[in-house]
This record gives sequence, structure tokens and C-alpha cells, in this order.
Amino acid sequence: MVATVSLMRVQSYEQPALSAALLQVLEPLGGMQAFVKPGDRVLLKPNLLTGARPGKECTTRPELVYAVAQLVLAAGGKPFLGDSPAFGSARGVALANGYEPIVNELQLPIIDFQGRRYQTVNQELNHLLLSKEAMDADVVINLPKVKSHVQLTLTLGVKNLFGCVPGKMKAWWHMEAGKDPVRFGTMLVETARTIAPNLTILDGIIGHEGNGPSGGEPRPLGVLGASANVFALDRAMVEILNVDPAKVPTVAASQRLGICPDLTTIQFPLLSPADLQIDDWGLPERLVPIDFGLPRVLKSTFRHLYIRFIQEPMSAYSGR
Repeated sequence: MVATVSLMRVQSYEQPALSAALLQVLEPLGGMQAFVKPGDRVLLKPNLLTGARPGKECTTRPELVYAVAQLVLAAGGKPFLGDSPAFGSARGVALANGYEPIVNELQLPIIDFQGRRYQTVNQELNHLLLSKEAMDADVVINLPKVKSHVQLTLTLGVKNLFGCVPGKMKAWWHMEAGKDPVRFGTMLVETARTIAPNLTILDGIIGHEGNGPSGGEPRPLGVLGASANVFALDRAMVEILNVDPAKVPTVAASQRLGICPDLTTIQFPLLSPADLQIDDWGLPERLVPIDFGLPRVLKSTFRHLYIRFIQEPMSAYSGR
């Protein structure tokens, strides 16, 4: 199936212009009604990294989440927010970043992906457990933020779905695969492939460049993107930012596994990456180890702390 990536130039989060732009970017994909049917439970998965730097564009903007939730409600869906933030609870991070008005107005439930879990069936990654709440959603709408990343060069749609891994397991994977960016990238791609988001809408109106995912600075980028194929959308965004795909472990892994469409085969019904391309996006000053460069003794301690979590009886999980 040919992948379609819908790209627009959008400069502001102000309503109602943002809602109009969202309708326009989704139109080539069939609109929200192509993804959401009446009664569907719809997970909205924003990037809720941290509440510590509000205003620094570390998280998906609430204005975009609000506009998406309105379209879901109009299609008859039942939206809820979910994430497993690096620091704090999903609710705490969301409220710190200005989500309270939209949560209250739309009565959006917020779920922390820390509790019940699924186990994947991938034998190579047999410790990769995913949130049951995410897996049980009828529809998953992935809402990543465009950011540079000191461990992975860039964080886009695929990396955002790592938030569907419960918090303790995220730390485990940093320790387990942190010395091998190829394996870590493969794990992230397999997570995305298992979650299989129905729709990804990428917040690149204002990005976060430099020493991200939280230590950089806001950068007006003016890009709103949408696709049913998260791998194609990430590939297009890397092209817009003029970054070598081989330097982004998630994109490189999706290409190596044969699930990332070649750029020449992707349909761009609105703007193309060439129309939006920039040549001065700020990447991290230097990359740091995925395992945080922790001393061996601390890594060993982490592994002992998580081993009971990882080795819970398999009967507690459902395969998928």
C-alpha cells in the first residue's frame, strides 16, 4: 500500500485557524471519520515528557490536542489522554503544560501507563512489555513533538510511542540496550509496529532544537504533518530537517527492517518535504550514551530492582 504523508505550513497555534489547518491536513487522508467511528475509545498519545520547562516546547501543545479531541468527539469517538512521562505523572505533566482548561472543558480522562501490561510476542525482544490501556484502545492517535534528542539525534513519531512502555520498563531498556543504538532503535520500531497507531499528527509548528528532548530551546518550524504511516511521516520529517536518516536510530531501524517506505514512493498530496526543507536545524552539541553512561555498579542495581517486575508470571500478560 502506498503511504500518504500530508504536510502543511502552519505558523500559529491560535484557534480557530489551527482547527481549520487540522481539517485541511487530514482531508487527503479521508478526515477524522476515516479513522474514528462512533463509540470508539480513542487514545490521544501526546509527548508529555516533563512539566519542568513549560514554555520551552518540550511537550505537544495543548492547543493541538484540543483541536484533535474536538474532531474525535465530532466523529462520535471517546477520547482519552495517556502517557508514561519520564518525570512525574501524566496528569501532573499535562497540567503543568497548560492542559487543564482543555481537560476540564472536554472532560478528557488522563491515564498513566504504569499499571497493567501486555507482553509482545517478539522473541528477540521478549522483555518488551506494553501498556494494556494503550493496546486496548480502539484507535490510537499519535501526537508527537518535533525535537532534537541527545541520545537519538531526533525524536519524532516512532520515539513518541515509547511512552506506551510502562516507566520501569523504559528504564530497563535504557540499561539493557543502551550500549547498542541499533538494538535500541529496533526496540523502538518494534514498539511502534506493535502499537500500530492508526493516525500520527506531528506537532512541528514550534519545535525544540539543540540539546533535547528537554535541554534545548524552542524553534519556530511551521510544519504540521499527518499520516496513517508513522514510519513514512518520520522519514519525511527527517528530510525536512535535512538530517541524514542513518544518524537517527529509529529511522535507520525502520529502513533496515523494510517497513519505512522509500521517499520516492511516498505520496505528498499537499506540500512536499522539499517545500518545507530547512538547512539550519539545531542538533545536539554531542550525543550521550543511551544508558546514560552510568557506572556498572549502578546499572547492576537497576537490573536487580527491575528483575521482579520483568519476571512476573507470564500468565499475567496477554500476547499480541
